[in-house]
Amino acid sequence: MSIENLRTAVRGGVILPGDADFDQAARPWNTAVAQSVAGVVEVADALDVAAVLEYAQRAGRAVVTQPTGHGATGDIDGAILVRTARFDSIDIDAERRVARVGSGVQWGQVQAAAAGHGLTGLAGSNPVVGVTGYTLGGGFGWFARKYGWAANAVRAVEVVDASGRPQRVTADSDPDLFWALRGGGGDFAIVTGLEFELFALPRLYGGRVMWAADRTREVFDLFTELTTGAPAELSVWLQRYQIPGVAPTVAIDFAYLGDPAEGRHLTSRLDAIDGAVADTRGELSPAEIGKITAEPTDPSPSLSRGELLTELDDAVVKTLIDAPVAPLLNVQIRGLGGALAQDRPDGGARGAVTEPYALYLLGLGLPQLLGDIRGRFEEITDALGTQITGTKPYTFLAPGESAAAAFDPDTLARLREIKRNRDPHNVIRANFPVLG
Repeated sequence: MSIENLRTAVRGGVILPGDADFDQAARPWNTAVAQSVAGVVEVADALDVAAVLEYAQRAGRAVVTQPTGHGATGDIDGAILVRTARFDSIDIDAERRVARVGSGVQWGQVQAAAAGHGLTGLAGSNPVVGVTGYTLGGGFGWFARKYGWAANAVRAVEVVDASGRPQRVTADSDPDLFWALRGGGGDFAIVTGLEFELFALPRLYGGRVMWAADRTREVFDLFTELTTGAPAELSVWLQRYQIPGVAPTVAIDFAYLGDPAEGRHLTSRLDAIDGAVADTRGELSPAEIGKITAEPTDPSPSLSRGELLTELDDAVVKTLIDAPVAPLLNVQIRGLGGALAQDRPDGGARGAVTEPYALYLLGLGLPQLLGDIRGRFEEITDALGTQITGTKPYTFLAPGESAAAAFDPDTLARLREIKRNRDPHNVIRANFPVLG
């Protein structure tokens, strides 16, 4: 069976090498990642997904699903790339506080639909990130300290399994698969829809205050104060930026889930540092959560590294605060804790994170810069030594890393067993496969 046969086997679009729009169709959101795939299928429904899986089984090819490609690694040569943009339904049940969304939906769309009911999903910081990939990997953003991992809010997952059978997976129907899908990545089935809990959020206060880089040590000291003993409703991130052609800056980004007056009181010490060059603090709708960090929403080339930090000691100050940011664009430290540090007996594969801080490093993924950026990543991690644990959230994994870094050995062994049982021919492949 030739891959050309897929054109008549599915209702959706099939784009193959040689087609005029193939390069664009195969390109992930992170344009620094090259994907040498056998073809791209824009599936229209679950029957299309089943047809792709049937072909892949016969042809000995892998199937990779990327709603947006934010987590793309490039390690999918010869695979069939499935795009799920046509799975775009959003249904909000305000009375039950539940959303049911198709696997092609982005977080900004969910937040806009839920905000009119005074509700929010457990979205990340960027509105164009896909709900499915983010949630399958665990998912943590501004709401995580209060409510925990986005994966643990999932109540049902609609999938097509490796045999081509559509299923609605719940804690009752298939406990093992349900557990794996909530935080274990996309290795176990092709997801076509998610049903997850929404949370009441009538008011939200947050924003960014930014200063010139000569205030970095003061801002870091304040960040440490704000994140020590903060209520679970308050999340605070420190950002250091070195944008080419722009003077270096430092910022504190935060979100407070509650009364703006209380949020202003909790963060009033931001006013003690003079000379702010930008201040976006204010009351927000849950649909405006992306305004806090104002991350890029158009595809761009990047290279990243994420780690968890055990403390903010002298080594952290010397390496992350006093040293220049360049050749990186961004050094980010997130305050964790709260619900993220709590084990949930009914939770998924993404368990508690006891480290109090997360580190995220970002560079511009241009070919001439990659060597310097990777070198700087290694310098930083070597200098931090035991202040980084080597484990990290699944969504912090970057090209070249293994899923093993995201899970403890017992969790990884269980995920691998479920993978072998549900997909014995290893047809379905995640960006970071548990058998890789």
